[in-house]
Amino acid sequence: MDMKYGGYAGKVLKVDLNSRETSEYPWTDEERALYLGGKIMAAKILYDNIKAGTDGLAPENMLVVSTGPLSGTNAPASSRFNISAVSPLTGLCGSSNCGGNFGLHLKKAGYDALIITGKSETPVWIEITEDAVNFHDASALWGQTTSQTQETLGGKAGKLVIGPAGEHLVRYAGVFSEERTAGRTGMGAVMGSKNLKAVTATGNCKVEVYNRDRMKKVYKSWIKLLKKHPLTGDALPKYGSSFLLRRMQKHNLLATHNFSKGQFDDFDMLAGQTLAEKHLIKNMGCITCPIHCGRLVEVQGKQVKGPELETIGLLGANLDNNDLPKIIELNYLLDELGMDTISTGGVIGFAMELQEKGLWDCGLRFGNTENLAQVFEDIAYRRGIGDDLAEGTRRLAEKYGGKEFSMNVKGLELAAYEPRGAVGQGLGYATANRGACHLNAGYLVLMEGLGMHMNPHTTGGKAALTIMNQNLMECISAAGCCMFPLFSFYNALLLNHVNNPIVKMITAVLPLAGPFVNPLNTWPGKFFPIHLPDFPYTKALAAVTGMKMTVGMLKEIGERGFTTERLLNIRLGVRAEDDTLPKRLTDEPQIDGNDRSRVPLDAMKGEYYRIRGWDANGVPTEKKQRALSIK
Repeated sequence: MDMKYGGYAGKVLKVDLNSRETSEYPWTDEERALYLGGKIMAAKILYDNIKAGTDGLAPENMLVVSTGPLSGTNAPASSRFNISAVSPLTGLCGSSNCGGNFGLHLKKAGYDALIITGKSETPVWIEITEDAVNFHDASALWGQTTSQTQETLGGKAGKLVIGPAGEHLVRYAGVFSEERTAGRTGMGAVMGSKNLKAVTATGNCKVEVYNRDRMKKVYKSWIKLLKKHPLTGDALPKYGSSFLLRRMQKHNLLATHNFSKGQFDDFDMLAGQTLAEKHLIKNMGCITCPIHCGRLVEVQGKQVKGPELETIGLLGANLDNNDLPKIIELNYLLDELGMDTISTGGVIGFAMELQEKGLWDCGLRFGNTENLAQVFEDIAYRRGIGDDLAEGTRRLAEKYGGKEFSMNVKGLELAAYEPRGAVGQGLGYATANRGACHLNAGYLVLMEGLGMHMNPHTTGGKAALTIMNQNLMECISAAGCCMFPLFSFYNALLLNHVNNPIVKMITAVLPLAGPFVNPLNTWPGKFFPIHLPDFPYTKALAAVTGMKMTVGMLKEIGERGFTTERLLNIRLGVRAEDDTLPKRLTDEPQIDGNDRSRVPLDAMKGEYYRIRGWDANGVPTEKKQRALSIK
């Protein structure tokens, strides 16, 4: 295929499991320029093919594994790949990101993306090389854990596998590559529903780039930027993502007792600093990543990946559990079973409160973790109460009650940030396409307490800043990059010197920033033909692809992707009333006597729709669709 852009393998592979036929899915240079790659590319493919009413577990569902143009070029933290489909958990556009090596090997096999349709009659695994696609009987693999499956497959190929949870259609089962997880929205259950146990990819194809010398120069300065920044060069390498837990505690952001409060008395027993001091063997990281935020710990005599911040928060404070060694063990177990630790922690917290309030006698109680390992296995194999728990919090609430404290948005369980301590994060949760995802939400919590100290309870500027962050983070993900390097965009002065008069002045005026931010949100990208300091993505993409990439074009691609996912969700049934939060977060103050410590969602949502160019029902207008060239 003739292709004018660098950074791409140039082909998209489509596999039909019904017929076991393969074909090349058409993907043009025009689509590369409009949709870039990753989750935005996947959104376009799903939007063009998925019909209204498609069930996440039906053969008609389409699984899309996609890479970005920076993947395979040695860009910092660019080993990421995306998996998208209709989610069995939400019934909407689901997507999940992974730092394992499968995406890099898929490109080496000559493909930018893999599309899987239909259902195999018997368990199967797929072998992809640059010369052929082979189908193998997976009966001997069925029932194996994620690590056992990868060990059995062996070799140096990139691997994509599910565990028992995916096989038994747990609605929040994940997909694994090496020790990394595409955990959110149940992509493992989609593979399980197709009787697909694993995919491997290998080859020797090389990714051509537009200007290699310029690319190397950009990457060199990018790595230097990351290493000198206090978050990416110090805190994350030293303590991992859970270094943020102490900051969450300080700012009432740490989900505790099923999100009934934002602080946990024993928080320091769970902090990343404690993990580093007592349990860390050494750092680990994804391929091409200079940060190495991963933790290598010991469980049952094995050296394995340690828990991330979300896992520690939701299996710790959210369950009134201060036992970090237990959390490390449970994290390993969930990885082996193939389950999303975020949704698992949310489901268990909700079940514990149902027990506490006498709504469901499930035997789960806050502060009691002795039986959780058995419960997790029961979920993975859908035994006893595990069959109900495998359905997720929204379906549990429909069966047993407690909707007002069922911590989900659109069916997806909340990440570990308590939004009553950061109302902009609450707006992001409510409007995120895949549900209550902290990243798809725009991660405004970084400005509201974790890094900067913008007023966490004001509504001023929150809609504009949320949209800006959502659009830019969409595009960074589509490029194939991790989100942690984005931290370096925030000047060290703003993060480390909160009492500096200049910093205080900046954070004080941020709630008034809407009118200044909105031109970037609403004007065509051509009006911002610029690059920004400490934001190397535009220069990197320009050097790799040859596209005339600028901040304006980048944000426009991100907006196009976010809007395309929204349009697919509307086809699948989403309306304005689904952009909401549990009543605990909107109606009950987090702090007694402080009415501002709740999320004033209605006061922000209308402005959010207006800025996005959506109507009162949350539907992108025809004018907005034309402006974004969405066909």
